[in-house]
Amino acid sequence: MGCCSGRCTLAFICGMQLISILERQIFDFLGYQWAPILTNFIHIITVILGLFGTVQFRPRYVTGYAVWLVLWVAWNVFIICFYLEVGDLSKDTDLIMTFNISMHRSWWMENGPGCRVTPVTPPPSWAPEDHRYISITSCLLEYQYVEVAHSSLQIILALAGFIYACYVVKLISEEEDSFDFIGGFDSYGYQGPQKTSHLQLQPMYMSK
Repeated sequence: MGCCSGRCTLAFICGMQLISILERQIFDFLGYQWAPILTNFIHIITVILGLFGTVQFRPRYVTGYAVWLVLWVAWNVFIICFYLEVGDLSKDTDLIMTFNISMHRSWWMENGPGCRVTPVTPPPSWAPEDHRYISITSCLLEYQYVEVAHSSLQIILALAGFIYACYVVKLISEEEDSFDFIGGFDSYGYQGPQKTSHLQLQPMYMSK
């Protein structure tokens, strides 16, 4: 019962992770944030492998999933620090999120709750010709806090997944050990009962 409960809970957490990261991946695609897109893709593949390992009793897959969750938590902590501009980090840096391929812009910057986007005309002389210059006002929640909320949710799910992954690996290992112990009695092979003859031949004498 405990093993089933632990595995079911981990499978549920993996399902929640897939739903939340697919939602995040869509908005990262809309914002052309290539670094998060690549990292999200790796996370999706790893969660699927972890779910497969949970269902199919494959502790190696679950262990790999747990190891990745440690890196995933570190990445999301970095994202939070990036958007909150902790230390020397700046959320306006293009290199980190887009590899300097395009101008960094979170989709939530213009499409956040209550945000009003107003094009600025004429644009300033320093603005690139292939980019528009806009003014964003009246946002109920700034885009950086939306990104922080997404990363915080991922951290919570990852911590829960890591705890249950370790628990499931322990249960699967104990279950495999118990099977090996029971099967050890059969390792010598089955030997059927042998017939033993209790009939003893006696010499016969014939009298006239």
